[in-house]
Amino acid sequence: MDLLTALYSCSEKATYGCKVKGGSLTKLAYYSTVQHKVARVRSFDHSGKDIEHEPLYEISVQEEITARLHFIKFENTYIETCLDFIKDHLVNTETKVIKATGGGAYKFKDLIEKKLGLKVDKEDVMTCLIKGCNFVLKNIPHEVFAYQKDSDTEFRFQTNHPNIFPYLLVNIGSGVSIVKVETEDKFEWIGGSSIGGGTFWGLGALLTKTKKFDELLQLASKGQHTNVDMLVKDVYGGAYQTLGLSGNLIASSFGKSTTADKEFSKEDMAKSLLHMISNDIGQLACLYAKLHNLDKIYFGGFFIRGHPVTMRTITYSINFFSKGEVQALFLRHEGYLGAIGAFLKGAEQDNPNQYSWGENYAGSSGLMSTSPDVFPMQRTRSGTFDMFEMDRLERPLVNLPLLKDPSTYIPDTVDLTDDAMARKYWLTCFEEALDGVAKRAAASQPDSIDASERAEKFRQKYWNKLQTLRQQPFAYGTLTVRSLLDTREHCLNEFNFPDPYSKVKQKENGIALKCFQSVIESLDSLGWEERQFALVKGLLAGNVFDWGAKAVSDVLESEPQFGFEEAKSKLQERPWLEDSYSQWLERLKEGPPHKCALIFADNSGIDIILGVFPFVRELLSRGTEVILACNSGPALNDVTYSESLIVTERIAAMDPVIQSALREEKLLLVQTGSSSPCLDLSRLDKGLAVLVRERETDLVIIEGMGRAIHTNYYAALKCESLKLAVIKNSWLADRLGGKIFSVIFKYEVPCK
Repeated sequence: MDLLTALYSCSEKATYGCKVKGGSLTKLAYYSTVQHKVARVRSFDHSGKDIEHEPLYEISVQEEITARLHFIKFENTYIETCLDFIKDHLVNTETKVIKATGGGAYKFKDLIEKKLGLKVDKEDVMTCLIKGCNFVLKNIPHEVFAYQKDSDTEFRFQTNHPNIFPYLLVNIGSGVSIVKVETEDKFEWIGGSSIGGGTFWGLGALLTKTKKFDELLQLASKGQHTNVDMLVKDVYGGAYQTLGLSGNLIASSFGKSTTADKEFSKEDMAKSLLHMISNDIGQLACLYAKLHNLDKIYFGGFFIRGHPVTMRTITYSINFFSKGEVQALFLRHEGYLGAIGAFLKGAEQDNPNQYSWGENYAGSSGLMSTSPDVFPMQRTRSGTFDMFEMDRLERPLVNLPLLKDPSTYIPDTVDLTDDAMARKYWLTCFEEALDGVAKRAAASQPDSIDASERAEKFRQKYWNKLQTLRQQPFAYGTLTVRSLLDTREHCLNEFNFPDPYSKVKQKENGIALKCFQSVIESLDSLGWEERQFALVKGLLAGNVFDWGAKAVSDVLESEPQFGFEEAKSKLQERPWLEDSYSQWLERLKEGPPHKCALIFADNSGIDIILGVFPFVRELLSRGTEVILACNSGPALNDVTYSESLIVTERIAAMDPVIQSALREEKLLLVQTGSSSPCLDLSRLDKGLAVLVRERETDLVIIEGMGRAIHTNYYAALKCESLKLAVIKNSWLADRLGGKIFSVIFKYEVPCK
C-alpha cells in the first residue's frame, strides 16, 4: 500500500492531507515552521561621537521562523511509526481534518483516525495530482529530465520554462490516465487505457510467478526480448524498405512463442511484456499529444517511479512514434505529486501558491540516493527521493524582464554533470576548502560554546554531500559550481552559521569608506577618457577582494595590508582575456546616456565602495538612473541589501552626487531575492523586476566571477550589458585560455 500524507500546520490552525493507492511505500509530506538564526545589521547612532574608531554598524544574530515543506518516504512496514511521527509534530489546533485522496485511503482510514484523532476527508485524486505537478514545475529548477541510458549522463535536465502550460500528464498506475492541463485550475481527462502498470504486474506475475513489482522489473532488466518477440526481419528476412521499417523493429510481441518449441526464460518474457506495454502507452501518448497540439509530455505513476528500465522503454517508444519530435519527460519528485497536491488543498486558506519555494539541498537526499540516515529503513531501489525539503522564500521570484528568451536561458556556464574533468576538479576544490570554511564558521561565533561542534557537523554533512555528488552528479539536478556553492550555504545555515564573514565585511566596509573621498578626488582630477579607464580598472580591482577564491583568501590572510592599489597591480594588462573596452568607450563617447542601469553588486568592502560606487557616480553624472541590486541574504563576503543601505547612507554623507541621487530617487537600492554567490536571472525578486520595467532599464552590469563567469557568461539580454570579472582561479583561467587574475570585460549589444 503506497500512502502519501500531506500535513499542514501553524500556530492557530492545521489541515492535513494524504493520498493512498496500491504499492509498497509510505510517503509523508508535512509542513513545519523552522526556527533558525539569521544575521542582522543595524546602523549605530553616531551623532555627536568620534566615529573614527567605532564600528560602522552593529551585527546581531537573531532567531527567525520560516516555513518548510518536508517529504519523507517509508516502507509500509513503518506505517504506524509514520503516524506516530505525524502525531509528534501536531500542534493544539481547532481544525482536526486530514485530507485523503486515492482508493486505498479506505484501508488506512480507521488507523489514521484512531492514531491521530482526526477526521479523514477525501479529495479528488486527479485534482491533487495536477496541483502537485504544477507546484513542482513552477518552484523547482531542474525538476524535469529526459532519460538517456546509453549516454554518459543518464539524466538530462531541462530548463524551466516560464510558462508551464499547456502540457500532457500521462499517469501510469494500474491503468493509464492521460490528462491535458491548460491552466492552474483547468484540466481534463482526455483519454487513457486499461493496459498499464497493473497489466504489466498482473501478466508478469502469471508468466514468471514473481509477485513483487520491483523484482519483475529486475527480471526485465536482465532479459532479451528478441528471444520472445518476432521482429520485422524474422518476417521479411531484413528491413521492410517499402514502409521504412527497421529489421530490428518488433513486429509481434511474444510472436516467437507460437512457433518455438521451447521454454522461455522469465527474464526474456518480462522484458517482452515491458516493451509491449511501454510501446502501447508511448503510441497512445503521442497520438493524444498530436491531436491536442502539445509538445510537453510528462510521465508519472508507480510504473515509472524512477525505474531506469521503465524510463528507458517509454523514452524509446515516444521517440519512435513521434519520429523524434516529442521527448518523454520525467519529474524528479513525481512520487510526491499527490502528497503535495493534498497539502495545497488543505492549505488553500493560506494560499501557498502566492509564495516562491526553494529546495533545501541540506535536507534532501537526491536522486538515486543511498543515504541510510533517512529513517528506520534503507532504500532498496534507486531513482527516487528518501527525503526532500522545500523552504518558503520571503519574496516571490520571477524572471528578469530583460532576458532575451527566458525559455532558453541557462544560468550556468559549465555543466559539471557532463564535463567529467571539470567535475573532478571542482569537487576536489570544494573538498580542499572545506576545513577552512568550517574553521571560519566556528571563529565567527567566538561567544558560542558549541560553535566548534556545530562547525564539525557542518563539515561532515557537506563532505558527505560532495561524496554523493562524486558518485551521483545528477542527485539535485544539473551539477554546477553554483549548486555546489548553494549546497554549502544551505549546510552552513542548517547548523546555524548564517553569515560567517559578517565581521570581515564589517571591518572591510569601514576601511574602504575611509578611502572613498580620496579615490573620488583622484578620479575627478583625471581627464574624461582617462577617468573612464580608471573607473573600469577600479571596478575590476575591487572584484579581486573575494574571500570565496582561495588564491585571494590566502593573500588577504597572509598580507593584511593588501589593498586597492595592490589589487590594481595584480590585474592583467590590456589586451584582456575578453576585451571589448574600446567598444564600451566608443558607446560612451558617441551614444546618448543610458536611461537606467541595473547593477548586480558582488563583494563588500573595497569592491562595492571603491569599485562600484565611483562607477555608479559616473553614470549618475551622465544622467543615467541606477538600480543597485544586492543579495537579500548573506553568502561568503558578498554585500547584502541591508549592508548596502548603511554603506550608501555613509557615502551619501560624503558625496553630494550620491546624496542628490538618493533624494531624487535616481539611485535605488533593491534586493535580488537571492542568497547565493552566483546569479540566476530567472529567479529574481518580483519588486526588482517591477522596478526594471518602470524605469525602462536599458543597461545591465554584472560583476564578479560567480555572477558573470560561473553564471551568465552566455546570458543573452534584450538590452546592452557589461559583464566584468577577474579570474581568481588558475584552473578556470587555464580553461578559458588565460592566467590567474586575467580580466573579463564583455560589452554586449543585442542584435536588432
